[in-house]
Amino acid sequence: MKAKAIIHLDMDAFYPSVEALDNPALKGKPVIVGGSRKRGMVASASYEARKFGIHSAQPMATAMRLCPHGIFLPVRMTRYKEVSKQVFEIFYRFTPLVEPLSIDEAFLDVTGSTRLFGQPEDIAKKIKEAVLQETGLTVSAGVASSKFVAKIASDMDKPNGLTIVPPDRIREFLDPLPIKKMWGVGKVTHQALMRLNVRTFKDLSQMPLKLLEKEFGKHGIKMHKLSIGIDDRDVIPYHNVKSIAHEETFLQDILDKDTAKKELLHLANRLALRMRKKQVTGRTVTLKVKYGDFHQTTRSKTLSKCTNDGLKIYSIACELLEKTGVGKRPVRLLGISLSQLSFLGAERQLNLFDQDMESIRRRNLNIALDSLYEKYGEENIGPAVLFSK
Repeated sequence: MKAKAIIHLDMDAFYPSVEALDNPALKGKPVIVGGSRKRGMVASASYEARKFGIHSAQPMATAMRLCPHGIFLPVRMTRYKEVSKQVFEIFYRFTPLVEPLSIDEAFLDVTGSTRLFGQPEDIAKKIKEAVLQETGLTVSAGVASSKFVAKIASDMDKPNGLTIVPPDRIREFLDPLPIKKMWGVGKVTHQALMRLNVRTFKDLSQMPLKLLEKEFGKHGIKMHKLSIGIDDRDVIPYHNVKSIAHEETFLQDILDKDTAKKELLHLANRLALRMRKKQVTGRTVTLKVKYGDFHQTTRSKTLSKCTNDGLKIYSIACELLEKTGVGKRPVRLLGISLSQLSFLGAERQLNLFDQDMESIRRRNLNIALDSLYEKYGEENIGPAVLFSK
């Protein structure tokens, strides 16, 4: 079977690069794009600013302390979307299989494009050249046979990098990498792995599966697979994604409504995190309930505005729960999904014209939460009530 050819493309410091494109005097300067200086968050920073410890989802006040001589600019989302559209139009010239991750990042499956455009590395070079010539911006690329390896590869030589990982050299590429480069390894998981003397991908690949499962559950098995380059996920074009769901089957049937609500809180938060990672929101919330006798029912509600906020999703799910037999019948499975999706890109981070202070507060809270998830790992962050599970 022919190996997949996947390219991960990531625009270099996209917002500041667009600002420097429109104002060449900003080139080579520490440019920070974000919200208000008092309550706003950093949306993106130039590589010159990153040298001072500035990163996205950081409070603007902190960024100002770290780099007081930096150039602080507001988000111009309309302009970024305009440039993003140009960039993605270039991507689509080479394959219809484009999976946007955000306004400035995407996976491309070019397995079927080689007859027209040459080898995968040649396609990546052609895309990089076209983006530079037509927009004046640079993009870093990783070429591999899986999404996981391609994404790591694209980050190896930024900015304007190109890293190619042939199928027969995956282990050679992954083995020496520090374990913190793996998805899902936050600060707490990293510390736990260090206690097991796991410092590199190779160390993790040599760990007994039973030990990893004991220490980290299913996440341990997943990490082991990734450490040896196993990632079978397909590139899914955005227009093919109809809904995003998260569900759980319980070892013991749930008998009371309070326990069910606790599980819904867990599901809603996980679902919201996935949606924010994919840069999408949804309008229709659907609750799925499978009873102990395997009978299944669903209840849905369509909102006036799209959301990817865990608290909002949880609130609607609890409302829908009242229209089911939960609490009267044993429950084997619970699930929440969102449909009628809208791709937002990084617009979710800030909307300077949003006058709804509660929306701004929730958005900033979610940005902070996502930063904590990335730092400490998804399994170690969440509402306090869930840690009694």
